[in-house]
Amino acid sequence: MNNLTNEELLELINKAVSGDKKSLETVLLGVQDLVFNLSLRMLGTFQDAEDASQDILLKIITHLSSFKGESTFSTWVFSIAVNHLKNYRKHMFAKFPLSFEYYGDDILNGKIDDVPDLTQDVEKAVLAEELKMSCTNVMLQCLDAESRCIFILGTMFKADSRIAGDILGITPEAYRQRLSRIRKKMADFLSEYCGEYGNGTCRCAKRVNYAIQNRRISPDCLDFTTAKQIPPETTVKVKQAMEDIDGISQEFSFCKTYQSPDSLKKFIENFLDGTSISVVRNS
Repeated sequence: MNNLTNEELLELINKAVSGDKKSLETVLLGVQDLVFNLSLRMLGTFQDAEDASQDILLKIITHLSSFKGESTFSTWVFSIAVNHLKNYRKHMFAKFPLSFEYYGDDILNGKIDDVPDLTQDVEKAVLAEELKMSCTNVMLQCLDAESRCIFILGTMFKADSRIAGDILGITPEAYRQRLSRIRKKMADFLSEYCGEYGNGTCRCAKRVNYAIQNRRISPDCLDFTTAKQIPPETTVKVKQAMEDIDGISQEFSFCKTYQSPDSLKKFIENFLDGTSISVVRNS
């Protein structure tokens, strides 16, 4: 769908709004990975991201007739998703909020040597990789919701400051300044505590059993290491390249993009096969 011209995209959307099931399927499948990856970074877990993605896709469906091409379609989708996720309260970390202070204290003082082997014959290297991806993703939960949005839009999706400002309702200059401060906060935390990305003493391989004991990862459910990655350039883009925002050159390599779970595609298929498709024509 990214290869369509604006005229072709508007024609596709008009067909979808008129009730053409194939056109609506093309529209939804074209944005599902964007929606899922934004939800995953905002909410921290695969299950919560999947649930929120379904809600967002329904919002896109019911509001599709309001898209008039005054912005890019990806920007319009971002706006719907960001507004939903900023106020989303059904995820795990809304009930159990994190802070950098709490996370840092746990890294320094967690009794990692007092835990027995809980790996259940799963290779420790696999569990360490799962923990690394989970930990750095969950670390985003130490930011408040809007700061998380700013960081994700700027670092993962490489959004232009003007467009990101419109999505968040702030000026481009305010967005650039806040992104600079947030990236530095993240970089400082990694540098102080993390031995994988910074200069800290924490090593995922040493904390595997502790993480299993505290239900941060599970040998029975390896979401991150079993999810299929997609090249970042295939994610729907708001702009071809990121502005040089703040001179911090550090790459946050944990911001990987994943294919949406098969269950999310199944959700779309079930919706299209049901009578609910009438809400698109009637919205």
